[in-house]
Amino acid sequence: MNRKIIHVDMDCFYAAVEMREQPEFANLPLAVGGLSSGRGVLTTCNYLARQYGIRSAMPTHRALQLCPQLVLVPPRLSLYREVSQQVQAIFATYTQVIEPLSLDEAYLDVSACETCHGSATLIAEQIRQDIYNCTGLTASAGVAPVKFLAKIASDLNKPNGLYVIKPEQVSAFIETLALEKISGVGKVSIEKLHHHGLYTGGDIRRAKRDKLQTLFGKFGEMLWLRCQGIDERAVSNDRKRKSVAVERTFAQDERDKSLVVERLLALLPELRRRSEQHLRQAKMNKLGVKVKFADFQQTTKEQQCQQIDESTLVELFHQAFARGKGKAVRLVGLHIGLAYEQQTESAQLSLPFSD
Repeated sequence: MNRKIIHVDMDCFYAAVEMREQPEFANLPLAVGGLSSGRGVLTTCNYLARQYGIRSAMPTHRALQLCPQLVLVPPRLSLYREVSQQVQAIFATYTQVIEPLSLDEAYLDVSACETCHGSATLIAEQIRQDIYNCTGLTASAGVAPVKFLAKIASDLNKPNGLYVIKPEQVSAFIETLALEKISGVGKVSIEKLHHHGLYTGGDIRRAKRDKLQTLFGKFGEMLWLRCQGIDERAVSNDRKRKSVAVERTFAQDERDKSLVVERLLALLPELRRRSEQHLRQAKMNKLGVKVKFADFQQTTKEQQCQQIDESTLVELFHQAFARGKGKAVRLVGLHIGLAYEQQTESAQLSLPFSD
């Protein structure tokens, strides 16, 4: 409870950058990604678009049904990376203990920071102000003594807000905390939790630890610890990428298997380009193909592999395509898995979150 952790999350980052660059869009519902034809999915959207029920990862055609006047702009990743680097540089003026989660969010451990008399609350406020002064963009932040609570807190006063959970407030906060707010609790697990009468952190706190382990395995153990306020994970700046992927959504659903294979293999140069820098620090350990069908059902086929092999990809695609039983294809994708030499056996056996 002596740690001071801040989770900073930029507000609708990609959309905010686009509104900054194109002020005429500032008061219009706007989304980044997708295609004007209605194909693809949205990467993100601004808060005005969210008032229509539009959300990230929503199919474009559905978003246009909800808001026909929605402005669609293509993503500009190089620009977003440039702005992200500016934000990261601001973080580094307060602490070197930074754990980026993506271009638009990061954990910071400011336990040893003496700025603002060591007050994590004031540091978070100053960081948010520095970001606005430097980029013209707003950020929300959460402050807490443990990581999972800092992340939850950053979402409570969005946009452009701050929420602080002091050590002495942890127990009361968790008591009424909805379990779906905890990272790693997804749709399937929340249904099972509700089935057993577990809805809040308080319910978990009063449950028997061994019973939760019996019902939910390692997930139950993690949940019990979180709801006791225990999260010993340190803010770490050595996070490693586990995969590299590239995908393409077709302008029209396609049933011709040979044509889909052709478009799939056309993604190979981009996959190799994206993989190149990561394969300097890691080894490739798997190769995979993703297929999304016209009804939005999707499937993935993977195989242990140490190099990008065209014939293997084609075979994996045929296996994935067969699962559609003749359905047209909407999207195809390729990916590789990455492994690092320092990984221990216990790390390899750890269960990844699915959400």
